[in-house]
This record gives sequence, structure tokens and C-alpha cells, in this order.
Amino acid sequence: MAVGTNATATATMLKAGADQAATGENPVIVASRKADVIIGPIGIVIADALFGEITPQMAIAVGQADAVRILLPMNRCDNLVAGVSDLSTTTILEDVILKLKKYC
Repeated sequence: MAVGTNATATATMLKAGADQAATGENPVIVASRKADVIIGPIGIVIADALFGEITPQMAIAVGQADAVRILLPMNRCDNLVAGVSDLSTTTILEDVILKLKKYC
């Protein structure tokens, strides 16, 4: 299940192989209650992050979810993660897959 904050993100996840997808605040909130694992940039737990796409309600839903969160250290949108070098998105995603495999 893929949930995007905007239509472009959702379409990209569908193209990558997601079976189902939804877009927007309410789908993020509902999916966060049901998810086993939530994967996304660190901004998904910061209100008003990602150019304002993350509403306070979305950040709370993701942050309070019982799911395991795998957060990508994306140094973008005025949120900088100390101690993290500028890794390529490919390198970050490879690490996400390793962490997901260890969890599963």
C-alpha cells in the first residue's frame, strides 16, 4: 500500500510496483493506524515539512503510529540531519531495503 502526500508521489509509487495507493491527508492518517512499517523521508514526522505538504495531523499520525518507521535522512526543505553525509537517493534506498528485510 502506498500513500503519497501529492499525486506525483503516489503515481511514482504505483509505477514502482505498489498494488494500491491513495493521496492526501486523510489516507496518511488512516494508513498510519493500520501500517506495520512506514517508510519515508524524515520530514513525514515534522509538521509543515516538505514544502508544507505535511500537515500537523499527518506528522502526529505517523509519529504516533504503532508501525516501525524507517525514515530517510533527506537533507532538504530546511530540515538538515546532523551527522549524515549527503548520500545519493540510491544509496539511501538500498539501506532502506536492508532495514526492511531485517525487520521482516
